[in-house]
Amino acid sequence: MNPGRKPELLAPAGDMEKLRCAFLFGADAVYAGAENYGLRARAGNFTLAEMAEAVACAHGQGKKLYVTVNIFAKEDDFAGLAELLAELARMGADGAIISDPGVLALARAASPALPLHLSTQANCLNARAAEFWFGQGLRRVVLARELSLPELTAVAAAAAGELEIFVHGAMCVAYSGRCLLSRYLTGRDANRGDCAQPCRWAYALTEAGRPGQYFPLEEDDRGSYILNSRDLCLLPLLPLLRPLALSSWKIEGRMKSVHYVASTVQVYRQAIDTLWDEGEAAFAARLPDWLTELGKASHRPFTTGFLLPDTPEAEAAEGGYEREYDFVARVLGPAADGRVEVEERNAFRLGETLEILAPASAARSFRVTEITGADGRVRDAARHAQEIVALKIPGGAPPGSLLRRRKAETVPPLADSDRLIYAQVDRADIQLLTKYLEGLGHLGIVTTADRQAGDVLIQTTRSAWPELREMIMALPLPIELTAEGE
Repeated sequence: MNPGRKPELLAPAGDMEKLRCAFLFGADAVYAGAENYGLRARAGNFTLAEMAEAVACAHGQGKKLYVTVNIFAKEDDFAGLAELLAELARMGADGAIISDPGVLALARAASPALPLHLSTQANCLNARAAEFWFGQGLRRVVLARELSLPELTAVAAAAAGELEIFVHGAMCVAYSGRCLLSRYLTGRDANRGDCAQPCRWAYALTEAGRPGQYFPLEEDDRGSYILNSRDLCLLPLLPLLRPLALSSWKIEGRMKSVHYVASTVQVYRQAIDTLWDEGEAAFAARLPDWLTELGKASHRPFTTGFLLPDTPEAEAAEGGYEREYDFVARVLGPAADGRVEVEERNAFRLGETLEILAPASAARSFRVTEITGADGRVRDAARHAQEIVALKIPGGAPPGSLLRRRKAETVPPLADSDRLIYAQVDRADIQLLTKYLEGLGHLGIVTTADRQAGDVLIQTTRSAWPELREMIMALPLPIELTAEGE
């Protein structure tokens, strides 16, 4: 390990759009899921054909792609797994992320040239364990999130191979993500990539003789969030991590939106470059602006997790998501007469002020003065999911930039939700529906999306449900909606 070398910035890629976004905004590498074998079964995982395209896209830019194959495998899971691993090696994937010793043994036999990384699910906490895994032929170990800085420093000093840590994103309330709560409550196994995230639900106390009455436990009158962990954010502590010479700094979030990917990747790209190229004083000067930017994408309250010994090791988020901006459109490229062509993701209208999040640029705002549809007609608003319109943007905006809108008022956090909505759509329409819902984060959040079955699970509130239902049913798609409890 080289203390003077920048760590790899590793970003999530839930689909091809997010993969391209991650690279555009500065990631050195991405990790993506292979169908049926990763721990995000509903994250829009890649088919083999899509994975080959993703590998080619990464290598064409001098970047890397790692594939998650980190389920806790049962006997039936090994059918077809050897062929998958061999195909990943043939297409040139830069590594497979695994957690199961049986999968490791199979990978070494079926595709010995494929580099292997140990998943954080294996909860490696010490140098001896790391050396054991290196001795089994693994190239990299993703260390457990439960390590403190002194413990991490000791492991980094003693281990001889590549080490990777998470620096940002959601954390599981269970130890290294090994949770049974989802399977117990919903029948969906988190250890097989199908977590329903019941730790994010709101809970209250009930008494058998008073049905229908709910009593808050401690935090507030919306319920208790004792299971609702905060999001990890080690950005302020990056100067403490630099001397450890870790190989890779990883951002969590394969199920997060493209806005989240762009915002977090850009911040950590700038932070790494500033810290290495300009020093700690320059880093400290820019830190407040970076933290402000991270606050613009949907997130739970931040924590530094286990890294500092004097920080509580388990922190519950008192409430739900914090979200200052809505993602409303993606820039496609130049249009006629100096306009910019964009793909709408959330309704916006004339007179609104939008902010541009562009690669390697400071965010800037403009006022919407004209919206032109594909038919050439000027209109007062863009209302339909993935509609292509042209805007006048002073100074233009490069392709891949995102447009967002500051929330006009504070929206009740989603963790007070008491409604789960099941949406059934045609498999061909599921991507359109999920992207449309990304722009309705103030009304509901997609917790899972199974594009093979056409199922989408949405977490919302009783008060927001009528408006959300109206918005969804207005789409020109055949959709069946079922609200739990109705």
